[in-house]
Amino acid sequence: MDSKWMRTGCGCCQVTRRGFLAGCAACGAGAVGLTPVSASAAKDECGEKARVRLVFSHTPSTGPIWPNIGFDFEPRKKELAEKLKKVCPNVEFLPATVMNAAQAAKLLAEDKDKKIDAYMVCFEGLWVSATPTILAAGKPTILVDELYQGSGEWLIQNAAARRRHLEVAGISSSRIEDVADAARCFEILKKPGGTVDAFLAAVNASRKKNTKPAGELSCPADPVKAADVGECLKQLKNSTILAIGGHWPVGPKAIREVFGINVVATDFKELQAAYEKADLAEARKWADRWIGEAEKIIEPKRDEIERSGAMYLAMKDVMQRHNARSITINCLGGFYGGHMKAYPCLGFRQFNDDGLVGGCECDLLSATTMTIVGRLLGRPGMISDPIIDTSKNQIIYAHCVGPTKVFGPQGASNAFHIRSHSEDRKGAAIRAILPLGYLVSTLEFHPLRKEVIFHQGKTVENVDDDRACRTKLAAAVMGDIEKLMNEWDQWGWHRVTVYGDVREPVKELAKALGLKVVAEA
Repeated sequence: MDSKWMRTGCGCCQVTRRGFLAGCAACGAGAVGLTPVSASAAKDECGEKARVRLVFSHTPSTGPIWPNIGFDFEPRKKELAEKLKKVCPNVEFLPATVMNAAQAAKLLAEDKDKKIDAYMVCFEGLWVSATPTILAAGKPTILVDELYQGSGEWLIQNAAARRRHLEVAGISSSRIEDVADAARCFEILKKPGGTVDAFLAAVNASRKKNTKPAGELSCPADPVKAADVGECLKQLKNSTILAIGGHWPVGPKAIREVFGINVVATDFKELQAAYEKADLAEARKWADRWIGEAEKIIEPKRDEIERSGAMYLAMKDVMQRHNARSITINCLGGFYGGHMKAYPCLGFRQFNDDGLVGGCECDLLSATTMTIVGRLLGRPGMISDPIIDTSKNQIIYAHCVGPTKVFGPQGASNAFHIRSHSEDRKGAAIRAILPLGYLVSTLEFHPLRKEVIFHQGKTVENVDDDRACRTKLAAAVMGDIEKLMNEWDQWGWHRVTVYGDVREPVKELAKALGLKVVAEA
């Protein structure tokens, strides 16, 4: 990786001593509460303000999105713009909102005559696809994640920018003060001897300074009884994943060739036919059971939970027909497109608790990983959309499904709430209240890369935030959270988390399969 991404502070800036001191002063406010300097001092220090285009990136909230349909982005945008103006007197911020790549291109065209020095892109929502267009302008840029709103796109774009050695630095923190601290570094661009390298080094130093040190990471004993590798490989060859609704980046052939797992692809019609034939009396029994087991039921009405019971029976029927122990469904496309009458989330939770696999979004990589985890470790994997919070040194695993028997089918149960699906506020989904204080391992197996990516953490909080997915498990990162930002452009957003220290059995299986284990943190 380019050396400018490895710098640890202003001491690495290639500027004069005067420029070095000025650059450090520009970013020193975070250590003392971001106290703004006076206007006269700003004028004496800087002379000319840095002009920064403050870009808020999100799609309209009229449809299902992260964080949720109908979300009001404006209060946070206003709060951030006002905060930056207050604590950065030597920076002129020019706010704008873009909702797609075309709007980003139009904004860049308008900026040609405005002498823009730099950009600050705030990821307020997901999958806007505007960032590559903005980065193509070649200006110094800070990418800012709005946690639980733009995290997936931020992780991927920030990692891609690092890999391409672009003049870009990233901030992913729940503290608005950390964002403002990084923004102060734009002042360096207008100081004598202030270079882009000095600016980037200062932002990266600011982020590292504001990253919470690792705390107590010891965990209680949680022995994992792994299967013999030879037996696991034999079981994988007898495993079938049923994939419904398509859209996967890695094909069934590669999965079969590397892991021996068979993938059967089908469309929504077979599932819908099974749903229409489901025994409604049996569906009501499953609804009764889930309602009785849940600690809370918040949004869904009983009829919605009964429809989830019918969907569970439909999935079981189709799985039995194809001799499958694992199922993954393009649930969002199916539900939004009217191909499914209920979300599969409650059924997925039941499968995972029973030693089978229910995987979200027809993500074959994650469904394959969950199948391997189940065969090797006898524990359920939890698929998630992770979020990084440097202010707490945490990674948060978020999804609208979560297991309630994390130690295996014979283990203790953890509590759960039945909630609506987050993005569209419809249907029935799961908020799992997961055990805290335990070591968790997070991984993905990739047949084309011939790699297993792997990191670990200590579970510290079940985050209760109405934005984004219902289940949110925060873990203190074991290792280097800086390194944890590097691989998302290569692997995508999803990861699979399992309780226990499973490093050695995963390494042993990877060796037998000819795969390399990549330490993500």
